Amino acid sequence: MNDQSQTTSAPDAQARRVELARRAFREFYAQCFWSYRRDWLVEEEDIPWLIEELRLNGGHKGYRMATALLCP
Repeated sequence: MNDQSQTTSAPDAQARRVELARRAFREFYAQCFWSYRRDWLVEEEDIPWLIEELRLNGGHKGYRMATALLCP
């Protein structure tokens, strides 16, 4: 029972994290990601880069979003 609940929750947590990253990209596009295509589809492997940009250019709100991406 415990193994099954962990395997089903891990993909769910990953999907939530990717969705949060995509929302952050849209929300902070003008402030942090203006030099990238607006229709960029953020994937799991883009999240470390996204976190770095949010920390550098996102202000206090971006820094909090980066923290949420680190600890979903």
